[in-house]
Amino acid sequence: MLLQLNIQNFAIVRQLDIDWQKGMTSITGETGAGKSIAIDALGLCLGERATTNAVRPGEKKADLAATFDIKHNQAAIDWLDNHDLLMDDECILRRVISAEGRSKAYINGSQVPLAQLKDLGQWLINIHGQHDHQLITKSSEQRRILDDYANHYPLVDQVAYYHRNLHHLQSELERLQESKSQRDAKLQLLEYQVNELNEFDLQPNEFEQLEQDFKKQSSAQDLLHECLQSLYMLTDGEQFNVLDGLNKSIEGIQKYADLDPKFAEISTMLNDAIIQVEEASNELRNHHDRIELDPQAFNTIEQRYSLAIELGRKHGIAPVDLPQFHAGLLKELEGINTDESRLDQLHQEIEDCKAQYISASDNLSQSRKKHAETLSKLITASLQELNMEHGQFCVAVNDAESEKSSPYGTDAISFDVSLNPGQPLEAMNKVASGGEMSRISLAMQVILASRVTTPTLIFDEVDVGISGPTAAMVGKKLKQLGEHTQVICVTHLPQVASKGHQQLFVAKLTDGEHTETSVRELNAQNRVEEIARLLAGDTITDSSLANAEELLAS
Repeated sequence: MLLQLNIQNFAIVRQLDIDWQKGMTSITGETGAGKSIAIDALGLCLGERATTNAVRPGEKKADLAATFDIKHNQAAIDWLDNHDLLMDDECILRRVISAEGRSKAYINGSQVPLAQLKDLGQWLINIHGQHDHQLITKSSEQRRILDDYANHYPLVDQVAYYHRNLHHLQSELERLQESKSQRDAKLQLLEYQVNELNEFDLQPNEFEQLEQDFKKQSSAQDLLHECLQSLYMLTDGEQFNVLDGLNKSIEGIQKYADLDPKFAEISTMLNDAIIQVEEASNELRNHHDRIELDPQAFNTIEQRYSLAIELGRKHGIAPVDLPQFHAGLLKELEGINTDESRLDQLHQEIEDCKAQYISASDNLSQSRKKHAETLSKLITASLQELNMEHGQFCVAVNDAESEKSSPYGTDAISFDVSLNPGQPLEAMNKVASGGEMSRISLAMQVILASRVTTPTLIFDEVDVGISGPTAAMVGKKLKQLGEHTQVICVTHLPQVASKGHQQLFVAKLTDGEHTETSVRELNAQNRVEEIARLLAGDTITDSSLANAEELLAS
């Protein structure tokens, strides 16, 4: 429940601290005194949009804070715990608004996005405004009212889940169908390319080996000729070769080795050279014997090497990259085949999801019809208590005419009313006056309020357009609600104000230059005087005081 509201520099309020009690609290005051300022401040603490005129003129910012007791509010405790904002048994919502219109939001001292105030606020307060009766003529609001009363949200969530899945599946189907012609053309090209590369089947690193083998085979004849030429010059030449020349040089030098020691060194060096020449000749001869001239093998290598170059040029890539390109085409082809297979699956999934959606919608529709009958009786009885003795109310649940599926099911909800004997049931906005609409709206709000789990209910001048015995019945119903939940009611009716367990009075004070609003709790005598003022106006008589005492006593 709401414990305290602190307001600083908001509208015409400079400083205001309000302590709230259990039961029903009536808020009264003169016209224009700002009876709804506390409600407006609470709305901002709950995440409503702020305007630039929210800040008191001449001040830099408005500071608003609402303190709640959440000891027995498990939904709020769970929300705070899930967001790491839980703090003991109290919760403080704060809003700071600058004169430029910027604002900051806080929960238990931690700055949070404004949306989180709204999320948490639904578990703390339920506000009913004086213009709510204008909303109930809309079909979406009528559906919400019925689902609120019946607590249909698990069923509605299930319908919305299947509707969302169905929408996603249908969107996927449309996308695949729209691109089918492009996929078919792409498929033919890919199959041709993949088959061609499958047939060639170039392996990773194979092109490098092909290139090396091709160069080697194409140069084999030149290699053989070079080997023979070198052997001829080194050892095999009949007229002259290097080996014979070295041997003759050694023979000539050996003759003078005894005379000149330097010749002995040169002779040793020439002997080493002979060894090197002989080894080189042997290597050349062995290599010559290993070189094979195989025209058929060379032709095979040449053809594969040339085809690799041609395929690379055809696809605009280096031949060495053909294996990687081939793998990419295979993956793309697999993706297209997967899309085609997915098309077949989608038709079945859509049919299954439609069946699940229809089943969930039927369950929701049956429950709506059941609760609509009960709600119709309750509102009818409440209307008759509110001096509409011939009023008949019907919550009609019909099949929606639209062929499009809705996240809210397949029902069209309509609130129909008959206010006079013999008058057929018709849509409310066609047969009800403004005052009658207010009473119908109030009847709904009181019935729904008893089903709402939020610990605090606020009624902001919802009794506009009613008076006399009707007002007394409204006060009685609000007080009944106050027996098991906290009710705050802004009213101008003495019959309603007198039913409060406590009463706050809002006054506007001015010194000619500045205006301020004050709020004070009325004691027993003050309450009698305020109720008398509401009954008689500014001139309070003994009769109005007596009537006020009688209202309070009743």
